[in-house]
Amino acid sequence: MRFFSVALLTALSLTQIAVVSAADKKKDPAVEQAKSKVRAAGGSVLELAQNDDRLEVAFHLSDQKVTDDTLKSLAGLAKVASLNLRGTDVTSAGLAHLKNLKDLTHLHLEKTKVDDAGMKQLQALPNLEYLNLYGTAVTDAGVAQLGSLKKLKRLYVWQTKVTRPAGLALQEQISGLEVIGIPEPPKPVAAEKPEVPKPAEKKPAEKKPEPKKPEPKKEKKPAEKKAEKKPAEKKADDKKPAEKKEAAKKEEPKKEEKKK
Repeated sequence: MRFFSVALLTALSLTQIAVVSAADKKKDPAVEQAKSKVRAAGGSVLELAQNDDRLEVAFHLSDQKVTDDTLKSLAGLAKVASLNLRGTDVTSAGLAHLKNLKDLTHLHLEKTKVDDAGMKQLQALPNLEYLNLYGTAVTDAGVAQLGSLKKLKRLYVWQTKVTRPAGLALQEQISGLEVIGIPEPPKPVAAEKPEVPKPAEKKPAEKKPEPKKPEPKKEKKPAEKKAEKKPAEKKADDKKPAEKKEAAKKEEPKKEEKKK
């Protein structure tokens, strides 16, 4: 019975301590003040889960202009696990304000004004696993400075000046890293076949016009021959029948005279 009472008192004491500790954490004035500053600058602050007090901070939906000075509000938030600065006016110089975020695992810098100089600032984030550089001015020289981030698993370089060789070199340097958005390898150029000259087209020889053969004379038919008469005969024939009768009457008396 006595043992039970001691155990009960101990359990109650631990519960009270836990409640007091949780209350103390929630009332940490520095953290609360930092959260208020982030919200005043147009950002949002959320805990990752009920049993995970790490924070997710986002400025990409802010209705205010987010610049390098805005990031000063993060100074009192040590347990930031995710930070979204997508589409803001943050530059490489502003990334210096992230050096104390040792728990940071996800960082969105797409469509910001960050360049190669900012990659050197990220070397202070040893737990970084996700980095999005889409649409920035980062080049091969910038990604070459990320080799010390051994926990990096995803790196997005769409629409940057990072080349394929530089991306593949970083993948070999960091085990388990996938660089997404590097240019595709060039397609092999098919060997061009030498052009075989086409044989000259032979024009058909122009045919000379055949000489015209003399047309054979048409032989006249017998009827046509009979029809041809001398001019005198034609005139005689041309006389009318009445005239022929009169001529015959005149000749008849002459014949009779001769008979006598």
